[in-house]
Amino acid sequence: MPGRTSYSTSHRTSYSTAEINSARFALAEQLTAYTTLTGEITGDTAQAALADFEPLFFNNLVLVLDRYFVHRLHPHAGTDPLIEVAVIADSLLHHHAVLAAPAAYRPADSIVKLDVGDDIRLTAAEFESLSGAFFTALEAHFPAADD
Repeated sequence: MPGRTSYSTSHRTSYSTAEINSARFALAEQLTAYTTLTGEITGDTAQAALADFEPLFFNNLVLVLDRYFVHRLHPHAGTDPLIEVAVIADSLLHHHAVLAAPAAYRPADSIVKLDVGDDIRLTAAEFESLSGAFFTALEAHFPAADD
């Protein structure tokens, strides 16, 4: 039986370097696997299947990214990568993959430039940009809580 761990549902104001690096590595590993797979796919039918698969895969990776840091305290209103990931994740889970956002959300200031009402169908490049900006913002807004 796996070891027990405690789960906190309170807002977090810091994350350890190990927590951030663990999430970064896990997501990079999946992005690398996807890139390797796409390099091996040939033929029109396979390319069409990949085109259908890509947004499903990267939409789900946004959910994974959000989950790693789901209890983060949102530092302010507006649009930054931390809020953008939360808005996209919420829209994927509760709005049938159509972007729904608070009034303070400004699409022009976002990474992937989705407008309210847009279908969420992220590409590999969009996810890579969004996750990179997310980790940069996370490290800027949340001081390391290293032991």
